[in-house]
Amino acid sequence: MKFKNFLKDKILQIFLMLIATFSIEVFLICFSAEKFLVIYVPICIIIVYIISIFIEYFYKRKFYKNIFDLLENLDEKYLITEIIETPNFEDGKVLKEILQQTGKSMLENVNKYKYLQEDYKEYIELWIHEVKIPIATTKMIIENNKSNVTKKIDEEIDKIENYTEQALFYARSNVVSQDYYIKKNNLRDIVNEVIRKNKASLIGERITVNIHDIDFEVNTDSKWVVFILNQIVQNSIKYKKIENSEIEFYSEKGKENVTLYVKDNGVGIKNGEEKRVFDKGFTGTNGRVRSHKSTGIGLYLSKKLCDKLGIGINLKSKENEFTEISLIFPLNSYVMI
Repeated sequence: MKFKNFLKDKILQIFLMLIATFSIEVFLICFSAEKFLVIYVPICIIIVYIISIFIEYFYKRKFYKNIFDLLENLDEKYLITEIIETPNFEDGKVLKEILQQTGKSMLENVNKYKYLQEDYKEYIELWIHEVKIPIATTKMIIENNKSNVTKKIDEEIDKIENYTEQALFYARSNVVSQDYYIKKNNLRDIVNEVIRKNKASLIGERITVNIHDIDFEVNTDSKWVVFILNQIVQNSIKYKKIENSEIEFYSEKGKENVTLYVKDNGVGIKNGEEKRVFDKGFTGTNGRVRSHKSTGIGLYLSKKLCDKLGIGINLKSKENEFTEISLIFPLNSYVMI
């Protein structure tokens, strides 16, 4: 609060005080008051008023400065009314009451929309679980009636299954802490599960899988990591080269972490687009021009889940040569979510 601005708000009050002082001065002169009174009374009034203005200014300045200092150090700024002291001037008390009522109303609205979001999330999860039943049934029918046609249908069913799984993990991505189980897992077991899930596509697309140096244990939730790796592998399949396509899995152990690398020799990423591949909805040049249209959700969701699980994720790529994504698992302790 600047003193200049404070005085601007007091202009009318100052003007009325000067009129009152002038009127008292005229009154004293008209009744032939002693010269001492004629001088002393107006000066005394003005001095007392000036002192009162300074006292009021410093009280209010201290109060509002304290509020701004608390706001700066407060993460949930809407809780400011819970920690500020009640001021000893009336407009400050009114302001605090207004803030309290506003904060209460805001929390009620937040809780309302939070409930609606939770309700919608639960519906999406239930719907996905229900959809998985006919998907599984269809795959069983295909398994018992193999032909070139059913093989093609099976490939499309796999895509549907992936999209439903993606939707499920997307719905849960904001509440990972409520749906995770951290324990020691072997990277080979995790990678083998990912390969198994994509076996049909890898064989169909004639992609060679090279796995080596991955017999390390990490503290993580295997279900979530399998999903993350699945998104990476499906991107490698989608953006493979026509001939001699390969996906390589290997890992390195450092003092504080284990890094799992997934490298392919596909079409790569155009120079300048590497930093944006984890952005929501970003498809890149290749995602727009190739026959398999990209949604830009897979890597975005992978990055989001890695952040929640305390796993580092990096990407390197060179157009028409390779793409390498690394997952960095900390070793020092169980991750904090």
